[in-house]
Amino acid sequence: MEHQTAEGFAREFAALGAAVADAVLGKAGPVALVLTAMLAGGHVLLEDVPGTGKTSLAKALAAAAGVSHGRVQFTPDLLPSDLIGATIYDQRNGHFEFRPGPVFSSVLLADEINRASPKTQSALLEVMEERQITVDGVSHPAPTPFVVIATQNPVEQLGTYPLPEAQLDRFLIRTTLGYPDHATAVRLMLECQRLDRSAGLGPAAPAGRIAELGRLATQAQMAPLVADYIVALVEETRTDPRCDLGASTRGGLALARCAKVYAMAHGRPYVTPGDVKALAPAVLTHRLIIAPEAQIDGAKASDVLADVLGRVPVPAVGGRDPAAATA
Repeated sequence: MEHQTAEGFAREFAALGAAVADAVLGKAGPVALVLTAMLAGGHVLLEDVPGTGKTSLAKALAAAAGVSHGRVQFTPDLLPSDLIGATIYDQRNGHFEFRPGPVFSSVLLADEINRASPKTQSALLEVMEERQITVDGVSHPAPTPFVVIATQNPVEQLGTYPLPEAQLDRFLIRTTLGYPDHATAVRLMLECQRLDRSAGLGPAAPAGRIAELGRLATQAQMAPLVADYIVALVEETRTDPRCDLGASTRGGLALARCAKVYAMAHGRPYVTPGDVKALAPAVLTHRLIIAPEAQIDGAKASDVLADVLGRVPVPAVGGRDPAAATA
């Protein structure tokens, strides 16, 4: 791939990020991670307390990408049909008609996903992984692009249903928005009349461009040494005594896909070990299950991954192009 293509990708990525950042002030890092997940064809889990701009982020992302947006407030009485839709008999026409649910939006905000029952949570699994929704035995394709932005409150756990490991593993990235810094908070106070900061935000890319950017990202080159580094990190999480369960093969593939988007977003048509190391915390941490005895000792998944990143040697890829390290 030519460097000019990667540089063009980087400009478009920056334009999309700037558009979203206009609605979510002071959060360039999380915005870039969400964009990375979208272009890599994955989903995002946001763990945050209420009022940090999660809904604004989802709406701004859809507006900047020029795609549809949907929102579902997950509650204990939410049914799978409320999410995916249902087939209803139309008496006027005398036939059954499928009425799609909000899951048919390109950007779906699943707000407080851990407050719905496991049965409803599982209704998302097929569409998140297979990109299709089956209703009454009929499969319907998900829109392109399609990204689920799920949120959960890490503090208030009363009346919640923790996400099972299989579902957590289907989220490409986990991140947090957090509270704004002081200067950003002051600006928000001064602009308090803007109740919906994503309102009026226009597309920052032509219709269909998001899918094309995703295809371009897959063409970024990855040297065998970089792929070996990803596998070494994943395998090291499995041997750490503090982990009951390390990162899966899906986790390694997720890291590779994200690293390609990250490299292109920085104007490079090839992946470096630094790209992998920068993305590993957002991609791998939520896939680690810490042993109960280690939790009693205060061990956290983020600490384990930090130790893993410190132990595994970073390969030295010679030359400016990964082809230099393929021999």
